[in-house]
Amino acid sequence: MIIADRLTKDFDNFRAVDKVSLKVAPGEVLAMLGPNGAGKTTTVRMMTSILAPSSGTASIAGFDVVQQPEQVRAHVGVLTEQHGLYERMRALDYLDFFGKVYHLPRQLRRQRATELMERFGLGHALQQRVGTFSKGMKQKLALVRAMLHDPPVLLLDEPTSAMDPQSAKQVRDAIIDLQRGERAFLITTHNLTEAQMLADRIAIIRHGRIIANGSFDELSRHFTGDPLMELRTNGALNGLATDLSNQLNGLLTIEDKGLNWVRYRTRDPNTNNPIVLARCAELGAQVVTLSPVTRTLEDIYLQVVVEDETPQSESPMS
Repeated sequence: MIIADRLTKDFDNFRAVDKVSLKVAPGEVLAMLGPNGAGKTTTVRMMTSILAPSSGTASIAGFDVVQQPEQVRAHVGVLTEQHGLYERMRALDYLDFFGKVYHLPRQLRRQRATELMERFGLGHALQQRVGTFSKGMKQKLALVRAMLHDPPVLLLDEPTSAMDPQSAKQVRDAIIDLQRGERAFLITTHNLTEAQMLADRIAIIRHGRIIANGSFDELSRHFTGDPLMELRTNGALNGLATDLSNQLNGLLTIEDKGLNWVRYRTRDPNTNNPIVLARCAELGAQVVTLSPVTRTLEDIYLQVVVEDETPQSESPMS
């Protein structure tokens, strides 16, 4: 549904986007992460036929962004950082105007506007002037506008910014529900927790180029190593960590230890953790817990950036 192949954008002597390649399938959410100025917004603008690429190609729902801009815009819903809302209009009239732009019949556009506004907790504000909306309400109204014509592709720039936790959850739930409808999403965000919750795949962009691209598990294993486990015992370890390291050499690597706990890495926890527990039983160690140490997208993101800053670093995940 979304394809970019070596997409590049130059502004005079500055390269804002450098050979970006992406694919997003129906029913998939791709989160694009990166600092301000990394090229996220420029990429989205090219994908929506607002900016023409300097080189490379891109398509939305099978339509070329350069050769078929009208079809692209008809098949994509866009939430931009700057909403450009007409604040003097009432919300329903505002959405009705955009429904006309998308050539929706009057009854359908009114129905869609009402249903979406209610879905995001704005049913009470249909006759309210947009200028009286809070920042979070304006964000949700802009999202309703993007979804009004029921597009198969949604490009969302910071979809939950300025929202309270309840409103942000409403938007996340809507994305999950729409995802089941075989829509494709490209989301740019600084909210790493939200990206981890929503995304099937994550692309990290820096200085205009993709430096990592994969699922959370793929990126986690590549950039932070094998799964990290923590074993806690009832009482002091008394040489347990050394014994495990010696007896199970090749199955695990001791990472750290304390008075009554040890952390180790293992490539295959499902196979090797029972072996660890069996060895603990042989030694009479009373195991309290054995659990994975949670790795977050923030951990991965920071490690990706560190490796990108290392001279001559090349990531096979990019």
